[in-house]
Amino acid sequence: MKIFMAAFFASVLLCPGCSSKWTTHTACKNDKLELLYQSCDPLQDLGFSMDHCNNPISKNLKIRFGVILRHDIQELFLDINLFSMGKSILSYSYPVCEVDFPKFSFCGKKKGEKIYYAGDINNQAFPIGKVS
Repeated sequence: MKIFMAAFFASVLLCPGCSSKWTTHTACKNDKLELLYQSCDPLQDLGFSMDHCNNPISKNLKIRFGVILRHDIQELFLDINLFSMGKSILSYSYPVCEVDFPKFSFCGKKKGEKIYYAGDINNQAFPIGKVS
């Protein structure tokens, strides 16, 4: 029985990719607003947080973001879906890194490198007002 349990635990620990469910994380939460995020790779977890969780979301946000890359960044897209009372009210897609048009300094980073950012971002391009 001990050998079976050891083999079971080893397979669970060594095969994290056997689960394809993407973990949902909370970026910020208060009584009127909750922002959740997921990575598009169930094995690639990332950290993201916002300092203030306001409704409406302010134009200048203080964020923190960190990740250790599992793959080279050749192409990267940001997809945002906004839900209110369980219904999708907005979908937004933005090409962050394209092969021939890198927009940010982390485009082209290699597997194993770290990306970390803590600071302000300007939210002019994605206005989110009060949702009722």
